[in-house]
Amino acid sequence: MSKKRLRVEIHGAVQGVGFRPFVYRLADEFHLPGWVLNSAHGVFIEVEGEQAKLEAFLARVASDKPRHAVIQTLEHATLEPVGYTAFEIRKSQDHGRKSALVLPDIATCDACLADVFDPKNRRYRYPFTNCTDCGPRFTIIEQLPYDRSHTTMRRFPMCKRCLAEYENPLDRRFHAQPNACPDCGPQLALWDRSGRVLAERDDALKRAADAVRSGKILALKGLGGFQLIVDARNESAVQAMRRCKARDEKPFAMMAPTLKRIQAQCTVSPLEASLLTSPQAPIVLLLHGAGAVEVAPAVAPQNPYWGIMLPYTPLHHVLLNDLGFPIVATSGNRSEEPICTDEHQALEQLGDSADLFLVHDRPIARHADDSVARVIAEKMCLLRRARGYAPLPIVLKNDSASPALAVGAHQKNTVALRLGQNAFLSQHVGDLENFSTVQAFQKAIADLQCLYDVKPQRVACDAHPDYLSTQHAISLGLPLKKVQHHHAHVLSCMAEHGLQGPALGIAWDGTGYGLDGTVWGGEFLRVEADGFERVAHLRPFRLPGGEAAVRQPRRSALGLLHEMGGASLQARLDFTPQELKVLQAMLAQGLNAPLTSSAGRLFDAVAALLGLCLVCGFEGQAAMQLEFAAMEEPSDVEPYDIDVNEGSEAQLDWAPMVRAILDDVGAGKPIAWISKRFHHTLVEGMLAVAKRAGVERVVLSGGCFQNKLLTERAIQRLSQAGFTVYWHQQVPPNDGGIALGQLAALDAQKG
Repeated sequence: MSKKRLRVEIHGAVQGVGFRPFVYRLADEFHLPGWVLNSAHGVFIEVEGEQAKLEAFLARVASDKPRHAVIQTLEHATLEPVGYTAFEIRKSQDHGRKSALVLPDIATCDACLADVFDPKNRRYRYPFTNCTDCGPRFTIIEQLPYDRSHTTMRRFPMCKRCLAEYENPLDRRFHAQPNACPDCGPQLALWDRSGRVLAERDDALKRAADAVRSGKILALKGLGGFQLIVDARNESAVQAMRRCKARDEKPFAMMAPTLKRIQAQCTVSPLEASLLTSPQAPIVLLLHGAGAVEVAPAVAPQNPYWGIMLPYTPLHHVLLNDLGFPIVATSGNRSEEPICTDEHQALEQLGDSADLFLVHDRPIARHADDSVARVIAEKMCLLRRARGYAPLPIVLKNDSASPALAVGAHQKNTVALRLGQNAFLSQHVGDLENFSTVQAFQKAIADLQCLYDVKPQRVACDAHPDYLSTQHAISLGLPLKKVQHHHAHVLSCMAEHGLQGPALGIAWDGTGYGLDGTVWGGEFLRVEADGFERVAHLRPFRLPGGEAAVRQPRRSALGLLHEMGGASLQARLDFTPQELKVLQAMLAQGLNAPLTSSAGRLFDAVAALLGLCLVCGFEGQAAMQLEFAAMEEPSDVEPYDIDVNEGSEAQLDWAPMVRAILDDVGAGKPIAWISKRFHHTLVEGMLAVAKRAGVERVVLSGGCFQNKLLTERAIQRLSQAGFTVYWHQQVPPNDGGIALGQLAALDAQKG
């Protein structure tokens, strides 16, 4: 039979996953000569042989690909043979358009873990062990294609044994770019607060474990930045961490030695277990048992959930194995700033917090916080998208001829770059409140542009004129689209699910700039391909002191009562007579008391009226307390009355519900019962507006839909009524998803 030449071009996440050795082994199995190489575009293959063998080879490339590979497109052509005599892995090419997908960092695989804990293995207890199935990717790569010379590992020449693995196509470390061992790779050192070296290599790790065991605070240089670590069982040590971080009540994340240890303390569903043990290894929010005594109360005060993860690097595995107990592992940063990535920066910024510093000499190319996930309606919902997930793209429905940038929101900022159908989302940046975070924001933009060697031709931003992200977008001098905040929320969820209008978007959050100049946040938007229409919203009320009301839910409660004609219970809000006089004057005159339709502020107000949270110690605390209170009510409850006031823009009027809540509080009804009725009532309001709008597809987006009780009830009731409901899974419902929605808005002609 005559021979043919098969040429294959593969695009997607196909670099850094062992794709070339996989192709090499496959070609060897079929006895097909040819070659494979990486390029900035993807992976290219040519093989020669009989047609039947070529077809079988091609089918296996798609079906048997490495576990972490993502094939977006596979194009092939049959050509005349040129006479290849052997199969080779050719040197990477770095010319041409850069479109290969950069992989996220991948948690340690079982094979590498076995090496690390085998006393006879040369990588025994080596904290930087990896292979093509695991290890750093996004936090070490500096440019495409993904070769060692383009990563922060280029400063570590491989020893003979590591090089032999790296060059052997049959070895699992073939072209594992971070490949290293104790003889040639990065090393640990333990520093004191002055930067003096106290110990090195494995001794540094052992002494660091001793310090944590004795109640000290350890700053550990991890994968994407520093973590502050302390014994999670030690109440005084955790309290010391709180004082150092100036973090009175916000829960700390934890890391546990094993899944079994977590299951002994928490309720863990099969999906939650799979998330904990997945290659992404996010922090997962889990309900802990009433008898969970192993963890100090100060870790998560008055919170039925723990944010907990498993070790995801060899360094963490060895440390947790040595300790044998859970640790607090929180971001190593100053309050509201990005996490430190450099050891000298960490000494300066964390010197007042940490007692010791466990550092290493592998540079971190960019910061990456731990991702956070919660299971909602039996699906994973990412609340923070960073390590393990960024910067893999969301594939948009429509192609784009020109590259575009979206600069995201002011809070929980992420940025996004669009190339063709791919929307590349950056890792979590944070709130753009200070110079350091703005620098991280600018670096995230520069990183995406550098990795893909592209300059955007269009830019999208939030409609709020005062956001630093908006001002940055304007400064670029590119064609600009300002996207209304809640429209972007809905579009982000629609883009994630590949939806196009019409759809009814329910966008509920704390704050967003409204087209009428007021503060929106309880919105019902009919979204079409060319824009949106605001069909309904929550009844507005005033916020005395504006932004101050975000930190003081009692101010939202006062505004709510004022809107209702000055109803009672003001005494429960704990204002002094002078404070009350000033705030009431603000409300009466409308001075520094903006109108809002925010669902987030409605949650705050009700939490304050119930005495659950008058002043917040951290963002979202009042709404969380309201959700937790409702969880304590085991029975189903009847909703309160809630009205839909008709008009071109209908209003969902909360006043009947709030009057009934005030009556129930006065009658001494249980707070849990009232809280659950409140949640159920809001869902009935959603259902009433959805029926009025008459759109079959309903999209839930915005920070309020981080609330498991609210979201699951909404999905249940809307689905029962015949609506098809969509909610966030791969992209955060909070402002971390706004950049994706802004990119999607560039396809629209208006709105």
